Amino acid sequence: MKLDKAYKNCQSCGMPLSRDEQRGGTERNGDKSNKYCSHCYQNGEFTLPDLTAEQMKARVKQKLVEMGFPKFLTGLFTGNIHKLERWRRS
Repeated sequence: MKLDKAYKNCQSCGMPLSRDEQRGGTERNGDKSNKYCSHCYQNGEFTLPDLTAEQMKARVKQKLVEMGFPKFLTGLFTGNIHKLERWRRS
């Protein structure tokens, strides 16, 4: 039996999984994903499958601004999105 790696952050958007209201997205069989948040991943599929890493950065920056984060900090929080597992393949 292979144990899956435990992730602290969503491997699509970078959000801390501990901040996800649903504590992670879901796999096709209903199990919780240990890799992706509920905003990015549901029923074993990405909620926005055609999104690029650059588009994800823009979405996350916008969300952070809406949450009250100073704009200059959003670049720091999104700077490594392209290095997350979802985007390494593309």
